[in-house]
Amino acid sequence: MKNAREVAFDVLRKVFEEQAYSNLALDHAQKENNLSKLDSAFCTALVYGVLERLLTIDYIIRKLSSVPFRKIEPSTLVILRMGVYQILYMDKVPPSAAVNECVNLAKKKKLFKSSGFINGLLRSFIRMENKLILPCESDRVKHLSVKYSCPEYLVKLWLEAYGDNVTQEILSSLAGRPPLTVKVNTLLTDCETLVENLSEEGVQAQIFPFCKDMLTLKGTGAVDGLKAYALGEFFVQDGASALCAALSGAKSGDTVFDVCSAPGGKSFSMAIAMENKGQIRAFDLHPHKIRLIEAGAKRLGISIINASLRDAAKDQTLTDLADVVLCDVPCSGFGILRRKPEIRYNKAQDYVNLPSLQMQILENSAKLVKPGGTLVYSTCTLNPAENGDVVEKFLSSHPEFSPKALNLPDTVARKVNEPTHMITLIPTAEGSDGFFVATMERSSL
Repeated sequence: MKNAREVAFDVLRKVFEEQAYSNLALDHAQKENNLSKLDSAFCTALVYGVLERLLTIDYIIRKLSSVPFRKIEPSTLVILRMGVYQILYMDKVPPSAAVNECVNLAKKKKLFKSSGFINGLLRSFIRMENKLILPCESDRVKHLSVKYSCPEYLVKLWLEAYGDNVTQEILSSLAGRPPLTVKVNTLLTDCETLVENLSEEGVQAQIFPFCKDMLTLKGTGAVDGLKAYALGEFFVQDGASALCAALSGAKSGDTVFDVCSAPGGKSFSMAIAMENKGQIRAFDLHPHKIRLIEAGAKRLGISIINASLRDAAKDQTLTDLADVVLCDVPCSGFGILRRKPEIRYNKAQDYVNLPSLQMQILENSAKLVKPGGTLVYSTCTLNPAENGDVVEKFLSSHPEFSPKALNLPDTVARKVNEPTHMITLIPTAEGSDGFFVATMERSSL
C-alpha cells in the first residue's frame, strides 16, 4: 500500500493533468489505499493545502528554480509543490524531513535525475528561513494575488465590486477546510436531542447561529456512518444554502418548484419548514441526481418532494403554477473556493457566457410563478455580473415582477451595500459559504 505522501502525489497529478475533481479523486484514492485516520488527515491537508496555495507556491518555485518553470517535468513539479507547502505551511513537519520525503518520493517515482534538483531547490528555500517575499504592496492586485493564492482577475473583480476590506475578508477565508454544518430534521427531532444523540456517538455538536436549526459538527469521521444520519435526523448543508431556503418563505401547504435542485438540500429545508405539507417539485437535468434527491428525501422521511427530469433553461410548460419558484442557477462558484480550490485556477473567459444562461433560466422559471407568488434567484458565487446585474436586468424587462424585501434573521449582517431584496453573503473562516440571494414577487393583478 502507498503512504500518505504517495497518495497525495497521485491525487494532485490527477487534478493537474486530468482535471479530476479533487474531492472525488481524494476520496477514491484514500479508500483504495486503506489509509489510517491519521494518514488520511495528513493526505487531505496536503492535497487541499497545495491546491489552496498553488499560486503562492509556484511564485516561490519560479524565484528559486534554475530551470524555466514551463520546462520543469510535471511529476517533478508536483513533488516540488508538495515540498514547498510542507516547509512553508505545515508546522508539524520539520523542514529537513519534508525535503527528505520529497527526494525519496522522487526516487520511488523513478525521477532519479530530478531528485538532486528537488533537493537543491527545497534546501535553498530552507536557507531563506522559509520566508515568502511578496510583490510590492504598491501593486495591490499582484500583492494580494500572491499572498492569498488567488488569480489577479478575481482579486481585481472583488476589489472593484466590494472594496479592499471585504476583499481581504474573502481572501482570508480561502485557506483551510470549511466547518461541517448540518440542518436538523425537525420533522423527526430537535436541536437539543440531536446534540445529545451525536454526543453518544463521540461527535461534538454546537448550535450554528447563522440560520435556524443548524449545528456545527466536529469529530464525525464519515458522516454517513453515524446512527443519527441513518435515522434521518439531519443532512449536511451550508448555512448560506439553508438561509436561501428560509428566505423563500415556503410555508405549509404551498406548491414549490426547485428548478435546479440537486443535490436537494434546499428542497429538504423547505419541506421541513412546510412541515411536510404541500408539494415540492424538484427538477434536475441528470437521472443520477434525481435518484440522489429521492434517496435523500426518503432517508429524511419527507414525502412531499417529487423529483423529475427537466431542463430549467428550456420552455417546458407545466400544468400548474407555484407559490414559490427557486432558481439556484449554475454559476462560477467563487463563493465556494475553499470547498473546491481548483476552481480558482480556471480562466476568466470560462465564465463569460454564464449570465446569459442564468437569465434564460430565470426568465423561463418566472413563467411558473403564481400571481402573488415569490421568485427566488440564488448563486454560490461572488460576482455582480452573475448576481445583482442579472436580477436588475430581469426586473427592468419584466414589469409583472417587483423587488421583495428579504426578511433577514438578526444573526445575518450585510457587508455589501445592496437593495433590500438582495444579499451577498461574504464567506468567513467559521461562517457560511459565499452566496447571493434575491427575491421578487409577481403582481397579483
